[in-house]
Amino acid sequence: MPSIEKLDFSVIESLSKVLGETESGFTGSEIGKILYESNIEDIESINTKWKRLNSALANKQEIDRCANNVVAFLQNALNPARHYDNLEWFNDTRFKINKILSFSGLHLGENGKIEYAKKSNTISEAAARASKLKEHLVTRNVHPDVLRYCKEELLVDNYFHAVFEATKSVADKIRNKTGLHTDGATLVDEAFSFKGIPHLALNPLQSESEKSEQKGFMNLLKGLFGTFRNTTAHAPKITWAIEEIDALDILSMISLVHRRLDKAVEAKKMYPGAM
Repeated sequence: MPSIEKLDFSVIESLSKVLGETESGFTGSEIGKILYESNIEDIESINTKWKRLNSALANKQEIDRCANNVVAFLQNALNPARHYDNLEWFNDTRFKINKILSFSGLHLGENGKIEYAKKSNTISEAAARASKLKEHLVTRNVHPDVLRYCKEELLVDNYFHAVFEATKSVADKIRNKTGLHTDGATLVDEAFSFKGIPHLALNPLQSESEKSEQKGFMNLLKGLFGTFRNTTAHAPKITWAIEEIDALDILSMISLVHRRLDKAVEAKKMYPGAM
């Protein structure tokens, strides 16, 4: 790897505070292990976690006169294989790390590799993107449950994770309203189907028109899960990029679904004569 320019000491300190944070950062033993694996001397092992990291990384950079081994440490610490069972922590931490690295013109990708990027001097691009998206959605008067997914950490690279998480929220709401535990098309059928009295009803379900509305909503839900949630869960993000205009339309549709779910009632209680 070509020589990487030394990081500002304030950058190293901020990185150390994120990775050594008391509640959500690495444990003391994990810090020692990763430093050892990265061939970085643990010069203040009895110090507090973030100060221990700061001393070790800053000292190594001064010895090397470059940031290569500090970058290697970050790649080791944020290797996706280490955090395969804690994706939320990985995404949140990577977001924080990238806000700091942006001031040095670096970026940590989802693959755990650090690359050069446009240098930031002020607020991060992700933060600006999140603010812009939320402003557009507020203008559209979208459901509050959708706005919760316009977070900076979900928009580090693009709108992929915001759509993914917002779509999952629909299934969560159905499960919360019905007590069911399934997912996807199976959950939709169990909650709304006409094989007996459904758990949830959008209307009294007396006329053919009312029953058609219920069936159409079921198809909409299945399409939403199949097109957006299942695709984003399994397709590599690079092959399923979502632009801002697409994200706005998808999230607006999810907003409509949330509003209909809020008004849906338990058919057995409200419409005992249904079906």
